[in-house]
Amino acid sequence: MKIEDSRNIGRGAARFHPTLRTGWPDTPVSDWNDWRWQLKNRIVNLDAIEKRITLTPSERAGVRLSENKLALGITPHFFELIDKSDQNCPIRKQVIPTAEEGQIDSSELSDPVNEDATSPVPGLVHRYPDRVLLLVTDRCASYCRYCTRSRLVSGASGYDFHPHFDEAVAYLREHTEVRDVLLSGGDPLLLSDDKLDYLLTTLRSIPHLEFLRIGSRIPIFLPQRITQELCAMLRKHHPLWMSIHTNHPRELTTEVREGLIRLADAGIPLGNQSVLLAGINDSIEVMRELVHKLLLCRVRPYYLYQCDLIQGSKHLRSPVGKGLEIIEGLRGFTTGYAIPQFVIDAPGGGGKVPVNPDYMIYQDPERVVFRNYQGKVFEYPEPVIPGKKKPTPSIPEYSILP
Repeated sequence: MKIEDSRNIGRGAARFHPTLRTGWPDTPVSDWNDWRWQLKNRIVNLDAIEKRITLTPSERAGVRLSENKLALGITPHFFELIDKSDQNCPIRKQVIPTAEEGQIDSSELSDPVNEDATSPVPGLVHRYPDRVLLLVTDRCASYCRYCTRSRLVSGASGYDFHPHFDEAVAYLREHTEVRDVLLSGGDPLLLSDDKLDYLLTTLRSIPHLEFLRIGSRIPIFLPQRITQELCAMLRKHHPLWMSIHTNHPRELTTEVREGLIRLADAGIPLGNQSVLLAGINDSIEVMRELVHKLLLCRVRPYYLYQCDLIQGSKHLRSPVGKGLEIIEGLRGFTTGYAIPQFVIDAPGGGGKVPVNPDYMIYQDPERVVFRNYQGKVFEYPEPVIPGKKKPTPSIPEYSILP
């Protein structure tokens, strides 16, 4: 038996299914598996989408609205994952706009995490002391309806995005405190191999840059892009990390799994970022299936984001309490490798803030009282510091949870 064949054996393999081609039955397999064909044949307008699915009145209005907001764009691969008979399909709700996108809540912002205010050079965001975000393009393979950068990506809103790569490189050479660069956009993997190679090579020439990272949804929207040639190029630039973006277990198809394994075999550590979305993944059962499938793809669940306050996203935002419930429903009930960190990217530019279930019950200089995932209460004695007088704590009853 060949080594690569063994990857499809075992209990986990049954969870992965190939993408069908029901909407493109006459397309040769060679074209379907070509990422350039996939991009050329994206669903981008009302006529194209109505040939393949019956829209609701709200969806039809949303598609028209998208012409001046965040563009409609769905790869054939991802479109085939939609349950055409289910208006609440979790894939459908992520990429097909609705009229609710036009309803702007007073708390919502066009730039919810205030990236523009911390952009010293067009296309470069420097918020944290030792790392920067480098936006290399404003285009994606498909457009998520909750996108934090919907003001910028797709070009539909009229945002004047022109990254200045030479200025960004000059800034990075000057700022020696920066050791970590995250390439994002848009999606960096839409660049050709040659352009991406040039970009990474240039960044690698800056001595104090220790880590390069790529943030991409391409492995999910366009797994055909993850070619052996791309992986061979990427492995030249280690240490190189990649964060993918997956929200629902249905997105992890056989083709996606194969692409992720190619990236992992190229030595690229993979982490996943999910966004908590109402009616899509805001349940313990869905998230448990997602994180388990990710581990089978050699991807570590990294972040679960509270949905940002992007304009027109209220219908997709789930309460913070639901995220806490999910984390509590995972911790202790599955491997720690499968549990992401739940975070809120603080509105206005405060950065990522971790939010966790409250396991701590009581703390004083002598002891810590806490509960485990089952609700059982435990006490841990604090170490005694020599020469320091012990206080007399007044500890409450804690035989049961409050």
